[in-house]
Amino acid sequence: MEKIVLQQVLPEVFAAEGLRRSSDVWMRELTLLRGHSYCINAPSGTGKTSLCAFLTGRRTDYRGNILFDNRNISTLGIDDWCALRQTSLAYLPQELDLFDELGAVDNVLLKNRLTDYCTEHEIREMFQYLGIADRADAPAGRLSVGQKQRVALIRALCQPFDFVLLDEPVSHLDRHNNTLCADLVMKMAGRCNGGIIYTSVGNELMVPDATVINL
Repeated sequence: MEKIVLQQVLPEVFAAEGLRRSSDVWMRELTLLRGHSYCINAPSGTGKTSLCAFLTGRRTDYRGNILFDNRNISTLGIDDWCALRQTSLAYLPQELDLFDELGAVDNVLLKNRLTDYCTEHEIREMFQYLGIADRADAPAGRLSVGQKQRVALIRALCQPFDFVLLDEPVSHLDRHNNTLCADLVMKMAGRCNGGIIYTSVGNELMVPDATVINL
């Protein structure tokens, strides 16, 4: 997948209420290109969670068109979405969706088994780089929110992707850890020439030269 195109997209809830503000996304034509970085600046209540859900096929309650290359995603079936999520579209949800009873590294290995994209050694090196190597084998439920964010980020990156979508990936991290996470994201994106799309409500992932898009 080389590009994602949004054409006059608007969540149904906004259509019912009427869009009362300016947006670079809603009711516009917007093209996101593989190999580029984008910061979706999204104050609360502007539809950030909805946008992420639309782009990952979790929700379809919108008007307009979303195209992956030239294919309207409304035509995609379950098998299509499964293939995309495995090889083309990586996603870090704000809710993180870790299995609390499993070890932190086991959460990542469970995802990695779908593609064998990284070795366990590489995964543990990522834990080391993000400063959570000492928590790798601890149950995820015993980690702090910031530690969980880093585990979930590593899990999201353990697959090939054309685009990685990160929903508030560093909301609970300080500047130092933010920088480390951004460096890891850029490294893994460079490995597959992937595009980076991340949302922010104030604490932005520190990716240099990202195009800022106001939601």
